[in-house]
Amino acid sequence: MILRSLVVLLVCLNLGVGLWWSLRRDPAPPPPPAVEAGTGSLVLLGEAEAPPAPDDAEVGAVPVPVADAPVCLSLGPFATPADLRAAMNAMTPHVGRIQFREVPATELRGYRVYLPAAGSREAALATARQLAARGVRDYYVVTAGAQENTVSLGLFRDLGNAEKRRDELMAQGFQAVLEPRTEDAAQWWIDLAAERGFDWRALLPGRTELEERPVDCT
Repeated sequence: MILRSLVVLLVCLNLGVGLWWSLRRDPAPPPPPAVEAGTGSLVLLGEAEAPPAPDDAEVGAVPVPVADAPVCLSLGPFATPADLRAAMNAMTPHVGRIQFREVPATELRGYRVYLPAAGSREAALATARQLAARGVRDYYVVTAGAQENTVSLGLFRDLGNAEKRRDELMAQGFQAVLEPRTEDAAQWWIDLAAERGFDWRALLPGRTELEERPVDCT
């Protein structure tokens, strides 16, 4: 009888514990502490390292109002976007209107001295043998492309050195040709409207290579 009573008691205790666990709820987490005025909030590392918006990289200064009778100029050429941006940043706060434009250009890369193309590869090689017989060095026969069958006599950065090479070959009876080496490039110009007497040179010191061209203000 006593054993049966103990079993019944244990069963009741287990049922009570199970009911207590089923009704139990975890307490809600405490609210985050209030941030006092003047105290910065937490920022995720990814947010802190995010790059600035594209607009932040543009010219931020606001131009002054356009004068009633402005002077309008085109300044350039600027060879690189970095030079263009620096000039725009320097002049924008002092002009009434400013913008830039990109134009195609040709950039000088040096000079080439050569003998004109022969009628065939065999003729070009014969000319090369004549050069060697007269002690001329540093040449080669071009075998393909737009300059095929010409005899290259050198590439030069300095015009004076190129002229010297050409003259030496001509003195030996060869019809040497000197021509500039160019390639397509881009240039940028700044168009602006400002009050009369505007001195852009004071804002761009050292840029003596820039040109100033009056343009129509319309």
